[in-house]
Amino acid sequence: MPISFTQSVVSNLNKEIAEIHSKSNNEKKKAEKALAKINQLQNDMKLSTSAYDLSNKMSRISKLKEDIKQSKSSQAELSKQLAIKTSTLNKQLPKDQQPGVKKEE
Repeated sequence: MPISFTQSVVSNLNKEIAEIHSKSNNEKKKAEKALAKINQLQNDMKLSTSAYDLSNKMSRISKLKEDIKQSKSSQAELSKQLAIKTSTLNKQLPKDQQPGVKKEE
């Protein structure tokens, strides 16, 4: 394969890997925010006296738990994509540039 083609492929893979990392971090932050909101709602529920308020907060907690579940599922899918892209990238790199390969001295 020509070097310029290989460099282009490696560059694109690096860009895709960076995008996957970014998406994964965003999903992780989203899950953390939802968990913090759940904790806040649980604390607020202790102070609520109205059945209506309690019902609303319980519904909101349920929705946030679904959001967390969806976020974790997205993170798992992104991890799979990341593994595939990283593997493909390692196949494109020369042996001495692959991570985990020590240069012989």
